[in-house]
Amino acid sequence: MTATRRRLILASASPARLALLRQAGLSPEVIVSGVDEDAVTAPTPAELALALAEAKASVVAAKPEAQGALVIGCDSVLELDGQALGKPADAEEATARWKAMRGRTATLQTGHCIWDTAAKRYVAGIASTVVHFGEPTDEEIAAYVASGEPLYVAGAFTLDGRSAPFIDGIDGDHGNVIGISLPLVRRLLAELGVGITELWSPAE
Repeated sequence: MTATRRRLILASASPARLALLRQAGLSPEVIVSGVDEDAVTAPTPAELALALAEAKASVVAAKPEAQGALVIGCDSVLELDGQALGKPADAEEATARWKAMRGRTATLQTGHCIWDTAAKRYVAGIASTVVHFGEPTDEEIAAYVASGEPLYVAGAFTLDGRSAPFIDGIDGDHGNVIGISLPLVRRLLAELGVGITELWSPAE
């Protein structure tokens, strides 16, 4: 069985995405796309997340070392007041972002794109999860920003890190907020004729 298992490549440097895939029984290789995210534009936050995911997956799928593999590209943005919020540029922006988000509701949009390099085709989709932010104090926000964590993640927060106590709840897939929607990955793979269980690593 192991001889026919398809190679899976994650076109992302995100340790959270890699961890979620591994927890689901998958063993992806990692090849970072190097896409200039600032050069990609789209009319809406959801379309931007999708465009970025497609760009990342496409760049990696075109690499010689990816031939024959399935390539997953993802990108997340937080939609607040119709604006797409990615990683904050600096501590000041992260602080302002949290003061604007607290006590409010926003939507985490994650674009997903899977390339089947053997079949020369791809499928893509968006997962959306509503996030209900709590009301951290100015002191808590300052301490969180000082930790450095919000500077490296879309929306300046994580559901599986130091900001978890500041999130009152979500409506939708929690994995999507962390970085990748496994149910959507399963559905996209099915569109390509691949069953997710076919990609499971052998049990140890």
